[in-house]
Amino acid sequence: MRFRTALDDPAALDRALAFPADGPLGPLAPLPADRVREEFAAHRFRPEWTWSAEDGDGRVLARALWWGRADSERPVALDCLQVRADVADPAALAAALLGAGHAAFGKRPGYHLSLPRGWRADQALAGAVAWRREAASRAGLTREIERLRYEWTPQAGTAAPTGRLVFREGTDEEFLDAFVRLSRGSLDLATRHELESTTEEELAREDLAFYRDCPGERSWWRLAHLPDGTLAGLAVPSATPYHRNVGYLGVVPELRGRGLIDEVLAEITRFHAAAGADRVTATTDTVNLPMAAAFDRAGYEVTELRLVLEAPPGG
Repeated sequence: MRFRTALDDPAALDRALAFPADGPLGPLAPLPADRVREEFAAHRFRPEWTWSAEDGDGRVLARALWWGRADSERPVALDCLQVRADVADPAALAAALLGAGHAAFGKRPGYHLSLPRGWRADQALAGAVAWRREAASRAGLTREIERLRYEWTPQAGTAAPTGRLVFREGTDEEFLDAFVRLSRGSLDLATRHELESTTEEELAREDLAFYRDCPGERSWWRLAHLPDGTLAGLAVPSATPYHRNVGYLGVVPELRGRGLIDEVLAEITRFHAAAGADRVTATTDTVNLPMAAAFDRAGYEVTELRLVLEAPPGG
């Protein structure tokens, strides 16, 4: 068995693009070749991030495509993983392929599987997910988070300001303080997991750097205050390479449970709507029931469930 990137052979990329859609994959089917080529043209897929497993005759048995932003030095996430249906142990082969990629990257990017909400009831789809989860786990992606992906469109409308909160711009130092305070008692699993191995201040700096690096503008960010000037929360409208995004939002612990999250989310939605966005996406963990309920009230619709497989801190 040989593991190689599309850099190793000019024909390797064409063979990877021609990988067959074997088995009952549904939402896990390979991306269309034209979409893959678009991602390569945008520098979000790259030959060195495109790995394949080949037998002695040069037949591609498995393919892995990692994704990153156009300016990423290393891939951000595993986007696509397929193994031919006639491979006896797909999890073992896929795990070995992921391991080869991870060794080359010097990191273990997470794997995000986009699935319908009822995927567990579909026996064929559940089986296709099962060997991928096993492969990811063997390759060190042992932590799992399930997230709901939401989408807002103009047909849902926007809520008018109520005056309960006042939004203003702020300095990086003020936003750092807000990030710190919002992390306390957070129901977001990624935040809670990160705080197992880092401080609130370090995590706040990582969050600020992450959102500054996203396609959205720093000038979009707003601090939320009560009319008397008390800090209430944070609104960070953002964007992906494809569309507008809710980004980061929250309410400080001492003011949670008063419905203020609805005000913060409405501010972000109004901001994107005023810019002419025809779609705004958002995600939240399935266990974060208050945030999910806020999205529901704001007219956001669940479009898929995202199963996130990632390495634990230090993994």
